[in-house]
Amino acid sequence: MNLFQKMAFVLGPLCWCGTAIFDSNFEQPELIQMLGIATWMMLWWISEVVPIFVTALLPMLLFPTSGLFSIKETFAPYAHPIIFLFMGGFIIALAMEKRKLHLRIALNLIKLTGTKPTGIILGFSLATAFLSMWISNTATTVMMLPIALSVLHLLSQNDNQFEYKKFGLALMLSIAYSANIGGTMTLIGTPPNVVLAGFIENRYGIEIGFGQWMLIGVPFGLIMLSLSYVVLTKSIIQIKLPNVKGASELISTELKKLGRMQFAEKGVLIIFIVTALLWMFKSQVNQIVFQDSILSNTTIAMFGGILLFCIPVNLSKKEFLLDWQAMKDLPWGILLLFGGGLSLAGGLETVGAIELVGTFAAENLNTSVWVIVLGLAAISLFATEIMSNVALVTVLLPVVLGISDQMGIPAFELAIPVTLAASCAFMMPISTPPNAVVYSSGQIKVKQMMRVGFVLNVATILVLSAVMYWLIQRLFVG
Repeated sequence: MNLFQKMAFVLGPLCWCGTAIFDSNFEQPELIQMLGIATWMMLWWISEVVPIFVTALLPMLLFPTSGLFSIKETFAPYAHPIIFLFMGGFIIALAMEKRKLHLRIALNLIKLTGTKPTGIILGFSLATAFLSMWISNTATTVMMLPIALSVLHLLSQNDNQFEYKKFGLALMLSIAYSANIGGTMTLIGTPPNVVLAGFIENRYGIEIGFGQWMLIGVPFGLIMLSLSYVVLTKSIIQIKLPNVKGASELISTELKKLGRMQFAEKGVLIIFIVTALLWMFKSQVNQIVFQDSILSNTTIAMFGGILLFCIPVNLSKKEFLLDWQAMKDLPWGILLLFGGGLSLAGGLETVGAIELVGTFAAENLNTSVWVIVLGLAAISLFATEIMSNVALVTVLLPVVLGISDQMGIPAFELAIPVTLAASCAFMMPISTPPNAVVYSSGQIKVKQMMRVGFVLNVATILVLSAVMYWLIQRLFVG
């Protein structure tokens, strides 16, 4: 535990105790107490002195005991429908991993791009990004890393060691960056997207459609993947190695190890495709089949998740596509973190804290929307280099929504760029789990990641401002 963590560990509870003791000296004691709780949670989230998921449980204890909210009001956000949307997505991802469907998809995508070094990097980038759209970016990176290391082993005896090291650096970074970018492309791809959806639904009663998000996320992701590829192969790192002999055979060997698709793997694939199609064409299905808005993103996710436990693979052995034992790997902490974030945001809004921040910003930020977006995206992007992107979005989004309301700016114009920026940490190994995983390969130095990552960070901010003007205004604002 470093000095900052020690200070945060002590100062957090002290802030709340101080506000609880002296709140009677203020005109709005509920506001003062809520700010004390928020400060405690933010200090612990930023310092990660205890697991961020544990910090998310503090409202369960502090809200009722402080007399701010009833137990029912406090606990309700922890069962918000958006949490079960992500749970359903997690369950489908677990099934894909258990049946090795994700590995088959990745290997086939890499196989299509050939044995040219730049083609190999492109293949790994596309495969990693596609899988991160649907399953954990950490799990995707962990799966892709050994395949990439096997490719590097084929080149280990290359005469040109300088070019070999450049290729290894570019390949490792392409996996980490593509995992981060891929998560931004779907609503369930990365936790910050779901946090945004939850806040928007809670505050405005608007459900962000799965397909609607992809109309923003996919173009943004493709642009960032393209920029990343250019930076890693043509710009900062220039790949000049000849074709990699044996790479095609390696991928084919790995595919042969998987064998032919069995019933279980086919079943998971079908459920995955059906669920994704229902998400994308939910409104059409509601209109044609139900004549009402019965289907939601959450019910579709839980439909896919529950179905995996109900389709048998071997009835005599009571084997289904997925068993409950696999649920031990479901990231329950993330679900609790969502609940804690929604609970804190609701509390701050109820006591008027969000409105105060928004009013202050409206009175003092006399500038264009474009400049505000650039500033907020930059804050989000560089702050996520040193703290959890989920915790950052959970803390920052309520403030951003308050600013947009008081300034009369459509919430999506500010909130979406901030959310996307939080998932684009490219500079530091500690910024995201994918960054840390590839750094552990030994192929990357911190200064190399920072050099490439800084360029991509700046590019991300500029792309987000363009996305805000050209897409968000048309698709979300109208």
